[in-house]
Amino acid sequence: MTTLTPAQRRTLRAKAHPLHPVVAIGQHGLTPAVMHEIDVALAAHELVKVRVFDDDRVARDGLMTRICAELACASVQHIGKLLVLWRENPAKHEKPAATRRPRAPKGASDGRRPAASSAARGEASPRRRRAMGAAPAAPRTPATPDARRRRGRADADAAVPAGPHAPSRRRRRGGA
Repeated sequence: MTTLTPAQRRTLRAKAHPLHPVVAIGQHGLTPAVMHEIDVALAAHELVKVRVFDDDRVARDGLMTRICAELACASVQHIGKLLVLWRENPAKHEKPAATRRPRAPKGASDGRRPAASSAARGEASPRRRRAMGAAPAAPRTPATPDARRRRGRADADAAVPAGPHAPSRRRRRGGA
């Protein structure tokens, strides 16, 4: 059975808070199948919650002690009918070996990217075109004058008809 420091226990309790129970111990108690499921869950997640459907607190404490002894895990918390268990999985914390592919020589095409860049084809990039003074693409404008007004565009004034029967640009508030 692994023992935890109070700081480790506090950290694990915080990590376990949003978790849902993954194993339930029902009326048949702690069967070998249930022990196997707890073992599998600990191997996969390291930190698991187990729900016990038993009203006797002393019996739940006994279950917690038995699980921790048989599966070599640590008891994090016993709150109500929930048991929180933790067992470190060293395989989960191993750093994988470097498996990067070597880079292809420049100009070679391996099917992942085009063989020639835009510069090699004689084209300038959008940034280069702007630097050379090319006119930027026209901004996209909404289709209707109302949409322009809603967006608060400066060019909305040109689209709104002027005259005595034109809609007012100011909103009137209630009152006299």
